[in-house]
Order: sequence, then structure tokens, then C-alpha cells
Amino acid sequence: MAARSRPPRFVRWFKNLRNKDVKLVGGKNASLGEMYSLLTPRGVRIPNGFAVTAEAYFYFLKQAGIQKEIRRILRGLDTSNLKDLAWRGAKVRQTILRAQLPPDLEQAIVTNYRQLEREFGWNVDVAVRSSATAEDLPDASFAGQQETYLDVRGAAAVVQSVKKCFASLFTNRAISYRHDKGFDHFTIGLSAAVQKMVRSDKACAGVMFSIDTETGFRNAVLVTGSWGLGENTVLGRVNPDEYFVFKPSLATKKKAILARQLGDKRTKLVYTTDPKHPTKNVAVSRADRLRFILTDREVEHLARWAVLIEKHYRRPMDMEWAKDGISGQLYIVQARPETVHALKSADVLEEYHLPSHRAKVLVTGSAVGAKIGVGRARVILDVKHISQFKPGEVLVTDMTDPDWEPIMKMAAAIVTNRGGRTAHAAIISRELGIPAIVGTVEATRKVQTGHQVTADCSSGSVGKVYAGALSYRVVKHNLKALRRTPVKVMMNVGNPEQAFAQSFIPNDGVGLAREEFITASWIGVHPMALLRYPKLKDDRAKRQIERLTRGYADKRDFYLEKLTSGVAMIAAAFYPKDVILRLSDFKTNEYATLVGGREFEPVESNPMMGWRGAARYYAPAYRQAFRLELEALRRVRNEMGLTNLKIMIPMCRTVAEGREVLRLLAAHSLKRGVNDLEVYCMVEVPANVILIRDFAKIFDGFSIGSNDLTQFTLAVDRDSELVSHIYDEHNPAVKQMLAQAIQGAKAAKRKIGICGQAPSDYPDIAQFLVAQGIDSISLNPDTVIKTRLLLNRSRKVKG
Repeated sequence: MAARSRPPRFVRWFKNLRNKDVKLVGGKNASLGEMYSLLTPRGVRIPNGFAVTAEAYFYFLKQAGIQKEIRRILRGLDTSNLKDLAWRGAKVRQTILRAQLPPDLEQAIVTNYRQLEREFGWNVDVAVRSSATAEDLPDASFAGQQETYLDVRGAAAVVQSVKKCFASLFTNRAISYRHDKGFDHFTIGLSAAVQKMVRSDKACAGVMFSIDTETGFRNAVLVTGSWGLGENTVLGRVNPDEYFVFKPSLATKKKAILARQLGDKRTKLVYTTDPKHPTKNVAVSRADRLRFILTDREVEHLARWAVLIEKHYRRPMDMEWAKDGISGQLYIVQARPETVHALKSADVLEEYHLPSHRAKVLVTGSAVGAKIGVGRARVILDVKHISQFKPGEVLVTDMTDPDWEPIMKMAAAIVTNRGGRTAHAAIISRELGIPAIVGTVEATRKVQTGHQVTADCSSGSVGKVYAGALSYRVVKHNLKALRRTPVKVMMNVGNPEQAFAQSFIPNDGVGLAREEFITASWIGVHPMALLRYPKLKDDRAKRQIERLTRGYADKRDFYLEKLTSGVAMIAAAFYPKDVILRLSDFKTNEYATLVGGREFEPVESNPMMGWRGAARYYAPAYRQAFRLELEALRRVRNEMGLTNLKIMIPMCRTVAEGREVLRLLAAHSLKRGVNDLEVYCMVEVPANVILIRDFAKIFDGFSIGSNDLTQFTLAVDRDSELVSHIYDEHNPAVKQMLAQAIQGAKAAKRKIGICGQAPSDYPDIAQFLVAQGIDSISLNPDTVIKTRLLLNRSRKVKG
């Protein structure tokens, strides 16, 4: 007697699913089951539910007798012909939706929905989510290829939504994606999760990654979100709030949020009472737009979950979260492997460089990736017009969703009005390796179809669209070829937005973190103007400050948070290696250019030799601002636990001046020697060299500022074109100063390095310094690799 075949498994509850069940319920649902079963006991909150299996999907196709019809419709498919693709996709979906579910399958769905009602109440609201059996694999992301239906209520609506999910296996973008990835349309099944809704319509929701999405930096969690249901953040309909969280600080229970960015969050997705249109977008009040959606405690709570989930799966993860506005509880509603940086080779470093130019900036937004794309712009406002797009063009649109994917893969770059770093356009462009600039607000208005443009994502988190086709170069470095150098090779870093990416360049830490760059680019306001804001005389400056500090009732908080974040981003990027931060070293004419600065800065005949560096810190006219600076550093070191941050005092002309600054540091819980704090002194004036043994008695080490040391040795103002031909680091007097400083520091048993421009510009200067016994050389990032190779070659020749 022949064995009876096993009946199909129509439904599996999350508690009975594991990762190994991908073939049965798809990657998304297998992951939900894995987390519900194994991570909820560890505190990760997952809404309960069940999965209608892929077996049920195949059973439906067979019982309805529509497989042959679907094959016939797709025979001869050409995904490059967008009109043909759209016609065939629509025909397949209509075929599926017109077919009847088998009665036993429909009854299984209803019975299990009733069980959910017993747990959560009659007519319980659920989300019905698609989960393809080939999605969310480590080497391919099918995210967004199929549909999700929110706020579904009642058994009949659940049954219909499940059938809609089945049909969405054949959306145009899903057909195109499978075809391009080489997946067989008929070996992939679809499972549908029926999961208790989280009432984020009354709170907020979003996306987070257990890795930095732009650089692959592993020590950060990126959390993004906006008010209302999470679909707006996922699809990029809004510019969301963003938070970077540092994993090592989380682990030690220190304050872990490195940076926060307020999004505009203009709309939110909420429920309606219309069953045909269950959700709608409504405007967000100005007050809600100007406040963050989550508290710091909630952000860190989500980040801890991200770390737990990543450790469980042993790979970087992409997660969706939601906050229930009724209970106030946070939930994880999806998790899948991150598929871009997880597969990148760590042995090759690729750098894009855009030479200096005078091209006009058309728009700016959030940069996705670090590449540059050039092409003719094509502005498309509606997905029904995507057939107009030509390969190699720059796609400019309001936002993208999965329906745009057939043309996204052909683009030189993608530019959108709306969306953040976790929006659909950002996720797909990363996977495709295409530069994207999202959240520009007005790209579709300021960029014109047919004009050549350059999309530049190579200079940090701000992407720029330039008018014209600009030439650029790509440099690839084989990091396997690099060996250890005879001295430490550190880096000069100023831009916090580039720190994560620069940390991948082989380095021994940061020899010079430029605080004034953070002040100029992240803050832009003179600190005294923030402290004395109510009494400012300059009305124009007051208006600018009001705009820059939106969301901050106390203007000092704006300065503190921005400076703390900027310093923390750099310290975290290179943790646990040393990061030596040079305290603020603007000259008076430079301070005056900051917003509100002219009221507080004197006019000096020679600012190079005037009120700068240490002399400012204890002066009554600036002491209050310096206290803010020290408070920011105290937060980074003591509250966030980034004790790899060291402090360096610039333009310290006398030993007495050094003692006074050290006293001020100690008064703000930054005492040399406590909590591993080391304080260094810049060697910039001849007095530092001549009295280096006296300076060595109060400082832990030195860093030569060759730019200033050269100008003061030769009495040349390096800002003056009239005498610029005399300025030369190769001058014997300058080289003697360099040698004397190194010898004096070594005799006093103090560390000494150099952070000036000379070794970056002149390899022979780097070799000279090594020969003198210098401990470290700090270089501009673009010269680190070639200098390392040079030093290794020099050592080999000498040997």
C-alpha cells in the first residue's frame, strides 16, 4: 500500500519557527520566529503572530490551476522593456487575485486569526507582511519587493490580505529583481505573516542598522525614525530623525549616543476608518517637527536590542522597530541581514576624489555611499513615466519605492527630495553600488532634465549635486601590501562626518583632531554669541542663530551638544587608539567670521601672532566660552567613556601659561593623570623648542606644528603673499628646530610627534623626522598610505 503524502502545513506560529525554516516561511518570517522564540526571553520585544506558509502558497496555485497560465504570461519576458514588464506583471497579479483560495486553506487562516483574537481581543488589528522564501539572504536583499498591509481587522480582511501578498510575489519590481539575480520565478514561494499591530500611528517607528550604513563601521548602531507608522521612513517619504550609538559605551553602561540629527518629519502615516484606504498621511505640527521622536533612554534601549540581535545572528543586521503609542512599549517588527558591507572585502580601500573646482552647487542632501556619479539629469515625478529613463542618466525624483527599481539599476546616481539614510532609495543604491543623495527637499525643482550634473558623495555625510560633468579619480589601495612602519603613522582628522570612513585607512590613531573644524562646520556660531544671545546687538546674527539652533531653548545646549557629538564621533571612530584633540585655535579674524563673532573679536594687525590658542582660554573676555569647550570634553571622556581622547594645547607661549590652562582643565574634571588623561603641548614657537625640558615637566608629550614653527622661525607671515616665497620647511634653521625639539623631548623622556603639513607634502621631511627619532607622524588622510609605503621602502634600503 502506497504511503499517504503528508498534508501541506498551512500555518506555523512564530514560537514554532526558527531560522532553518526559510524554505517554509521565507527569511522574514523565519527571522521573526527565531527572535520571538529565543530573544524575547532576553528582553527583545516581538509582537506575536503566525505565518501562512509557502506550502500554502504553492497549494493555492495548484488547487486554483493557475500555474500554467502564469508561465504562459511570463514566457519571453524582457525586463529591460519596462512597458512589457508592467503589462505582464499586471496580468499575473490579476490571475492570482481572481482565483479562489481553497476552502481548507481559508479556514486555517480564519481559525488561527481567531486564536490571535483570544490573545489580544475581538477584531484585533494585525499587519499582514509578505516573506519570500529567497528574501533576506546574506548575499541578496529582497526587502520591499512584496507588499505589506497594515491595520487589517476581521477574518475576511485577513484572508483577502494574504491573497494580495501572494499576488505581490509578481510585482513588476519583484519580477525584475529575481530575473536580474538569476532566481527562478517558480522555485520561490511566498509566506505571509499575520502579526499583532503595534500602534505606532500614535507614536513613532523606523529602521535601525547594527552597522554604519555608509562606511560599514561596526562599532555604531544607526537608529532612524519618524512620527506615525514606519512605512514613511522605510520608503523615504520623510526626512527622519537619526541617532548614532556607540556599542562599546553601551556595553559599559556609559552615555552612548554619539550624535543626533533632527529630521523635518513633515508628515506622518496614521489609520483611517475607511476599509478601502486604511492609512493616510497627515501633516505634523511644528512643535512635533522640532522635537526628537525618542528619548535618549529609548534610543539606547533599541541599540541594545540591535546588539543582541546582531550577536545572535553573528552578522550585521537591518531591523524595523515601532513604538506603541498606547502602551509606550518599543518593539522589533522585522530583522534581516545587512547585505552591502557584510560582503565587502576589508583588504581593498577604494577612494573617490573630486579635484578643486568652481562648479555651482544645485542642491545638497544626505550622502549615501562615498562614490561620485556623472550623467545627464532625468527628472521623473511619477513612476508611470519611468520608461523615459535612459541608462547612465542621473535619476532625480521626489522619492522612490520598489516600483522604481527596474530603472534604478541603470542610473549613474540617484537624487531624491525626501528620505533619510535608511529610505528605500538609500538601501537600493547601496546594494547596487550607485551614489545617492537623499532628502535634498528641492532637487526636482532645481535640477533640470537634460543638463549634465555631478552627484558627489565623497566628502562626508553631506552630498552635493554640482552643475556640469566634473572629472574625478578613483584610487584603489591593496591594504594587504602594507607592513608596519618604523614610527607610528597617525592621521589629521577634522570632519566628524568622515571619521568612520577614514578609520579604515591603516593608522595608529589620530595625531591631530581639529576642533575648529567642528566649530566652523557643525556649529557655525561664535560661542560668546550663544552665551550672550539675549543681549546681542546684531539682529541679523540673532535671526541666524535662531534658525541654526531650532529645537534648543538654551543656546548653550546647542553648542555643547554639537561640540560633544563632533569630538565623540572622531574619538569613537578610532577607539581604542589615541585621538589627540587640539583645543580651539582660531585666530581673531577667523572667530569674527562665525555668526555673531564680530561683537566679541578685536581687530588685530597680525592675528597670526595675536590673541589665539592658550592666551584666550584664561582671558576674562573668553573664559566663559572655554568653560563650555571643557564641559564638552568632560562629557566625551567621563560620561561617554571615550578615554582614548587626549587633549593638546596650541600656541602655548610660556610655561606659566601652560600651568594656568592645566589648572582650568583640572577644575572641569579633566586633570592630567586622572582617568588616563594625557595632556600634550604643541611645539609651534621657538620658545617651545628652547625651553622644551621645562615644558616637559608639566606635559605628557608634544606635537610639532610645523606650519607655525616654520613661520615663527623665519619671521614669515604664512598668510602674506608678499613673503610667501621665503616660507620653506626645508630651510636649515627650520630643520634644526625640528631636530632640537625631538632631541629635547627624548632627553626628557616625553613622547613627541608631528601634526603639521610638512610630512604630508614632503616625503623627504618625513624621512628626516624618522631619522631624528620622532615617535609618530600625523598625516592628512590622503597621504597616509603612500607615506607608509615610502617609510617601509626607506627602511628596506637602509637595511
